[in-house]
Amino acid sequence: MAPNQITTISLEKEVEVAKQVVTTLCKPAPFSTDPEAIAEREACDYSHRITLDMARNGTANRKIRIYTDGIYDLFHQGHARQMMQAKNIFPNSEVYLIIGACSDELTHSMKGRTVMTDVERYEALRHCRYVDEIIRDAPWKITDEFMEKHKIDFVAQDSTPYVTQDCDDLYKEIKEKGYFVATERTEGVSTSAIVARIVRDYDIYVRRNLARGYSAKELNVSFLNEKKFRLQNKLDEMKNKGKKVIDDVKGDFIQKWEEKSNEFIRAFLMLFGRDNLSQIWDKSKGRIKDALHKRSPSRGSLSQSDEDEAETSDGHNGNNSPPAKRIQRESTSHLSLTSDDDDEEFLSPTGTNFPTLEFTNSK
Repeated sequence: MAPNQITTISLEKEVEVAKQVVTTLCKPAPFSTDPEAIAEREACDYSHRITLDMARNGTANRKIRIYTDGIYDLFHQGHARQMMQAKNIFPNSEVYLIIGACSDELTHSMKGRTVMTDVERYEALRHCRYVDEIIRDAPWKITDEFMEKHKIDFVAQDSTPYVTQDCDDLYKEIKEKGYFVATERTEGVSTSAIVARIVRDYDIYVRRNLARGYSAKELNVSFLNEKKFRLQNKLDEMKNKGKKVIDDVKGDFIQKWEEKSNEFIRAFLMLFGRDNLSQIWDKSKGRIKDALHKRSPSRGSLSQSDEDEAETSDGHNGNNSPPAKRIQRESTSHLSLTSDDDDEEFLSPTGTNFPTLEFTNSK
C-alpha cells in the first residue's frame, strides 16, 4: 500500500473517531434495543475475530467491542474510572464500549437490595461520557450465546476474582478463553462505603431532609423521633443565629475600638509630643523651685521665751519632781534644689547629716 493511501486512511479514521466522540458527548448513549445501537451491531463483521495482539497493535479492521457489567448503584467516580480504563484499554485501536447493568429482580436475589432502582441506574450509565451502548437486564454470568448476540470481543473487569456461592470466580471461563482484559479498582471508593457513611450519620441526614420539607412518613420516622429531630433542628438554628449575632457585634466592637484607639493616640501625640513634654517639664520644674524656697524650716531651735517658760515650770515643780529633759536641737539642714544644664533635674539634700535629736539631763 502506498504511503499516500495510508495517510488518507488514517485521516478518514481520525475524522470518524472525532464524529463518534462528538455524537457521544452531545446525547446519552443508546440502549441495545435502540435503532442506533442495532445499526452499529449489524455493521460489525463478527466473523472476523480480533485477538489481543491485533487490538494492542492497532491492526484490527473494525471497532473493538468491549463489554463490562455491574450493578452500578449510587453511580460514583469509581465506576466512571473503570469505564474510562475500559474505553482506553487499547490506545492504538478504536473501542466501542458496551455497559451491562442487572435488573432489580436479579440484583436483589443475588446481591441484596439497592438504593437506586434499575431504571435510575440505567439512566445514570447513559450519561457517562465513555459509554457507547447500554444493555438492560444483563445476565449475572456471561455466556458464549450472550457474547455472540451482542458481538462482544473482550470483557473488561478488575483482575480480583469475583467469588459467588456457585463458583470461585465469575469470570474464570472468560479468562481461560483469552477474552478478558483487566482494569484497576479505585481504592477507597465503593457503593458499600457510601451506604455505610449514610447509615453512620443517619440522624444528620434525617434532620436535613425534615428541614427540607420531607414528612416523617416519607422518611419512615416515628412520631417521637420526628419531634426530637425537629427540636434539634430548632436548637441548631437558634445557636447559629446567636453565633452570627455575636460575631457581628464582636466585629463592630473591634472595628470601633480600633478607630477610637487610633484617634486617641493621634490626639495624645499632638498634645504631648516630644517638644510639648519638654515644655511641660520646664514649667513644672520652675514651680517646684518656687514652692521649696518659700517653705519655712520644718524644724528650728526653741525661742528664748519657750526656754524661760520651761525653766519656770521646773522651779515650780520642786526638787521632788523628776528632772526634765531638755531637748537640744541641732540646726536643721535645709533642702535646696540643685539644677544642672542637662535635660534631667534631681532633688537632693545640701548636707550630709540629717537633723538629729540629743537628750540631756538637767541638774
